[in-house]
Amino acid sequence: MFVLFAAVLIGLHASLLRLPYYWDEAGYYIPAARDLFAGSLIPHSTPSNAHPPLVMAWIALWWKVFGQAVVVTRCAMLLLAAFSLLGFFRLARTVANTAVAAGSTLLVAIYPVFFAQSSLAQIDLPSAGLIFWGLEPYFKNQKSGRAVESETRQFSLVHRWPALCWFSLAVLTKETAILVPLALFVWEFVSRFISKKSPSLAGGAEEGASGGKNLARALRIGGTNVANSVLLLIPVIPLAAWYAYHYARTGRVFGNPEFFRYNVQGTLHPLRIFLALLLRTWQAVGYLDLYVLTIACLVAMTFRPIKTAQGERPRISVPIQMALLAIVLAYLLVLSVVGGAVLARYMLPVVPLVILISVSTIWRRLPAWKAVVAVVGLAFISGLFINPPYGFAPEDNLAYRDYIRLHQRAEAFLLHRYPNGRVLTAWPASDELTRPYLGYVQKPLQVVRIEDFSAEQLLSAADQRVPFDVALVFSTKYQPHTLLDGWQRWRRWKSRYFDFHVDLPPEAAVSVLGGELIYTERRRGQWVGIIAIEKIEEADVR
Repeated sequence: MFVLFAAVLIGLHASLLRLPYYWDEAGYYIPAARDLFAGSLIPHSTPSNAHPPLVMAWIALWWKVFGQAVVVTRCAMLLLAAFSLLGFFRLARTVANTAVAAGSTLLVAIYPVFFAQSSLAQIDLPSAGLIFWGLEPYFKNQKSGRAVESETRQFSLVHRWPALCWFSLAVLTKETAILVPLALFVWEFVSRFISKKSPSLAGGAEEGASGGKNLARALRIGGTNVANSVLLLIPVIPLAAWYAYHYARTGRVFGNPEFFRYNVQGTLHPLRIFLALLLRTWQAVGYLDLYVLTIACLVAMTFRPIKTAQGERPRISVPIQMALLAIVLAYLLVLSVVGGAVLARYMLPVVPLVILISVSTIWRRLPAWKAVVAVVGLAFISGLFINPPYGFAPEDNLAYRDYIRLHQRAEAFLLHRYPNGRVLTAWPASDELTRPYLGYVQKPLQVVRIEDFSAEQLLSAADQRVPFDVALVFSTKYQPHTLLDGWQRWRRWKSRYFDFHVDLPPEAAVSVLGGELIYTERRRGQWVGIIAIEKIEEADVR
């Protein structure tokens, strides 16, 4: 199945394999991988964000064997995506059945965020995959009844070590993966309290009294000792070791000060947390046509379970659903408090869990469940190509390809016409023009960097003393006009809490900077422009 998943993913991404590196790939992960390839676990060619190094080490290993090429990086990441899909399939089959596993795995594979992230050199999708691999033995161990059955046995490390190993690898891929074992740790204590109040909850009404008791014991709802739950904290150890190493080498625990300020110190406002929670909830149940599946699930809930010769089609057991819900809630709450950018890829560990629960519900209650899954699949495929009517990150569907193509052509034009010119631009184009290994230019250009292309930044650039010959302006955000944009308070909230700004289009940027617009191109809501700056020569007075 792994070979099948890998072949299909690589085939579907064939036209994307040679695309230059995009956004955070170019700004952090590829430079960090190059530093690791040269022998340094801590990035030095880019400010360290203190992310654990496992994915960068994986990329460096592939470079060591096959050479430092974009296509090598893309294939290496697609193999991780295939491994993640296989882990999810095993998890779904363990908690549900093969039919549900097949349907939910298909939907996860073509969900726009998962598909787009599959070939990108970033850490969120591999972290999600390792979490799925950890959850499978965790739940399988419980359902098989191999968990502790007596308070006299203090530890069951032998039963839990597979899950703990996968969770430990996950936290060495991305630090936020620690939320999964922590959520399960908390849920085991909560479930023990619930079981004392309502033991019948353990197995669900459909499993009968005997089955409920057995499943309750397997899930440690009733008779689990505290030591077993404490074992779930073992993945904290490798994460703490990594941060200790990072501190010893850099003098900082959580990366460079600006990174920490943006992702932690600048997010701790109650209103900002509430707004981020709304956005995170939307990403978990509605983002990029996910609402089609959510609506289908809610409609299915109005139907009675399908009856077969063996009885009603079984649900995913209630305790497992509650454990999955605990993980989802942990991500929703914590990532609403920390994380400056509310990116959808951060939710990749939990969106597939929502898909799994939804597909299971549809399978259980709707005779035409395959047709429903097919309709949802078509919606997901359309979401890959059709941008939504609200702001989103281009990396969440194939819009990132449009961004790369626009920048490739514009920067090739710059290199041809102004090989020695000084270029005014913003990140990430500033890195694209100065780092040829990113795949945009053959030799570095001189860059004058500004933060963005808002009116304030362009006016400041026009007044600054540092000269430049040409300006490369581009859309840094995909922001279609929506009804909320007319609400001034919402615009202020976005500007204050989510780094919102309005980029001046090329025609307006010319009026601020002066000069002549010599190149412009637009594609599906994104644009790029090049402005040649007119120079005023002083008269030679004799």
